[in-house]
Amino acid sequence: MNIMMMLIAGKRLYGDKIEHVKETQKFREAVTGWFELSGAANVEYFIPLLRILDLQGVMKKMKWVTEVMEETVQKIIKEHRQEVIGKRETMIDSMLELGKKESEKYSDIVIQNIAITLLLGGSETSANPIEWAMALLLNHPDALQKARAEIDAQVRNQRLIKESDSIHLPYLECIISETLRLYPVAPLLVPHESREEISLGGYEIPKGTMLLANIYQIQRDPEIWEEPMKFKPERFKDGRSNGKWMAPFGMGRRKCPGEVLAMRQMGLVLGSLIQCFDWERLGSEPVNLSEGSGLTLPMATPLEVMYRPRHIMTDVLLQV
Repeated sequence: MNIMMMLIAGKRLYGDKIEHVKETQKFREAVTGWFELSGAANVEYFIPLLRILDLQGVMKKMKWVTEVMEETVQKIIKEHRQEVIGKRETMIDSMLELGKKESEKYSDIVIQNIAITLLLGGSETSANPIEWAMALLLNHPDALQKARAEIDAQVRNQRLIKESDSIHLPYLECIISETLRLYPVAPLLVPHESREEISLGGYEIPKGTMLLANIYQIQRDPEIWEEPMKFKPERFKDGRSNGKWMAPFGMGRRKCPGEVLAMRQMGLVLGSLIQCFDWERLGSEPVNLSEGSGLTLPMATPLEVMYRPRHIMTDVLLQV
């Protein structure tokens, strides 16, 4: 989330050097609340009449979350408008500059919505899969060592891994694909709506029905996948398992537009973590892989591990 916020607004949400601590904390709570509320199975979604009563306080919470995010981003936009003079250091700065020529196309509301969409769509959607990948690798140390050996052979210890290395790191790509198979970013993808009345699998689906695709179960279906509950990165070797049943980002015209960014980000971050540090579980027990609730499938228990810089990477890390 820090990375995305720096790209969007040049500000940090976590760490020692954050500005306006109380406001930042409030904004973090709002963002976290958005993911929790968006992924919750609230009864109001299925019985519209209950939305008026708001017995669970869901609508009230969502209103607060929305107001906090919009007010914070509008304040940031105002600050950048006062500071920017032909600069293009962040996405907000770039959009403000474009707004000088196309004011209607880049109004404050448009900039606000784009900024919030980028932040929500580009933070946990990459962070959660990386956490799952590390948890799986800690439970399968042979796979971790194999990935490290591949990176060391390609990159050696002279520099950090970079995007252009990915084509030469097929096993790392297999790990990412297998992680997304077991723990897709959005288990139910995004809601769709039937444009007309249809019959499907013996069910009559009225026009205007909200439809959810359970990609989580599809990617664990034993009729499609061999030993679906096992972590086996090798199943993706040479693209053997790529196809229509592997769709963690959806498919067709409604496919997630951030797929390429997410895959590149995962490759760089996960590859760097494997390359630069030695990793160990806190105890002898396997990492708990219980799933939490939320739109982007978080771990029920945040991952806690022991790590230390690899000796051969010390010089490279000192230059970062």
